[in-house]
Amino acid sequence: MIRLEYFTPSDFDQLIAWIDSPHLLMNWSGPMFNFPLNPEKLEWYVQDANDLSFPDVFIFKAIDTTTETVVGHISLGGISQKNSSARISRVFIDPQARGRGFARHMLTEVLRFGFEQLHLHRIDLGVYDFNEAAIRAYTRAGMQREGCSRDILKYDGEYWSLVEMSMLDHEWAALHPTLPTTTAADALA
Repeated sequence: MIRLEYFTPSDFDQLIAWIDSPHLLMNWSGPMFNFPLNPEKLEWYVQDANDLSFPDVFIFKAIDTTTETVVGHISLGGISQKNSSARISRVFIDPQARGRGFARHMLTEVLRFGFEQLHLHRIDLGVYDFNEAAIRAYTRAGMQREGCSRDILKYDGEYWSLVEMSMLDHEWAALHPTLPTTTAADALA
């Protein structure tokens, strides 16, 4: 249903069009960017990304395999080799594609990348507590709620709280068991 491909400068205009308000930008990136989002800011964002030989951050676009259209954006960063961990951030679904399960599938694919390709032990994320649709999607993908950092960000005279969620490698393995391989000896038995 979803295929992840690296986010590149050719994708900038689409993301800029999606994030069309200061509130939406803050919800997507926290204080990392200021409005309006533009190609220069995104150039900085993708610099040194998507390098398997120096894995620090991977930035993806999500493609609906049925229509071959880009329906979302997601990042896996803060990768720590020492702690075998990473953080999912900057998750966004095309407003025209919301409500169709893409967020859960996109999250599942980035978790698969982190656990099966990068062999991480822990992957976490933070989501503002008012984003109930995202919290439901992340829970359906198997993320566990760890707690809430209350009133962590003040935006437009209002405090936002951040729900912390995570998944560990053994939880991923329990949800997505690999099929045992069959050897020639097994086939003959």
